Amino acid sequence: MSNKETNKETSKETSKETSKKDNTASRRNIKSWLTDMDGVLVHENKAIPGASELINQWREREIPFLVLTNNSIYTPRDLSARLRQSGLEVPEDKIWTSALATASFLRDQAPGGSAFVVGEAGLTTAIHEAGFIMTDTKPDYVVLGETRSYSFEAITKAIRLILQGARFICTNPDATGPSQEGVLPATGAIAALITEATGRKPYIVGKPNPMMFRSALNKLGVHSDGAGMIGDRMDTDIVAGIEAGMHTVLVLSGIADQAEIERYPFRPREILSSVAELVDK
Repeated sequence: MSNKETNKETSKETSKETSKKDNTASRRNIKSWLTDMDGVLVHENKAIPGASELINQWREREIPFLVLTNNSIYTPRDLSARLRQSGLEVPEDKIWTSALATASFLRDQAPGGSAFVVGEAGLTTAIHEAGFIMTDTKPDYVVLGETRSYSFEAITKAIRLILQGARFICTNPDATGPSQEGVLPATGAIAALITEATGRKPYIVGKPNPMMFRSALNKLGVHSDGAGMIGDRMDTDIVAGIEAGMHTVLVLSGIADQAEIERYPFRPREILSSVAELVDK
């Protein structure tokens, strides 16, 4: 290798080291955190190494944080119990779902409004607690969320209500979800069916809409400046975090790898192997 090439490689390494130090220094200014759940804290119902220590570190230092998920099936209480079984102690008031974000959005848009809801307890409970009336007679909104079994009758009703003027809201855009037998059609796929039948596209509240992050920050009572977002997906967690003006951390313990990162024109502020690197030694 020539002296010129050697100097070039040395310069690259120096630049990487400087960038890492700058990111670490920037991270010290973070006063609150949002974190994705699957692929970041848990994988196949098992806690990812370092996740429990990070949660405990935040709780001990009274650092505001929320665990986020696009899944609208479960209530925060359900998810808290599921996380506990995985070895993570996360209080239910530290969990923010796309169902809660959707309910918050609807309450701001039309206080005391009405909705026809296709979804399970996580969504129906959130909508009810937001002060909405759930009805299939001239509702203000049709709200589509995740469910284990989509009813053809309910989908047909949703289509007819939207054609009659109800506004179409969707909790999240995920087209498929996992099961032991393989993939299942999820909210995004059913939303596409309804759109094809009505010509109306839904407003999607969950990730990658930064609205989900802003509503979470509002719940914490903090500003995006000084807040961090940890995720394992470039196309949801990181892009939404960037658009919300947050310090973004991509962990490689979930979906994303280096090849995935290179597909996108944007970059997270930091790339770490897992949340274990965020735990103070």
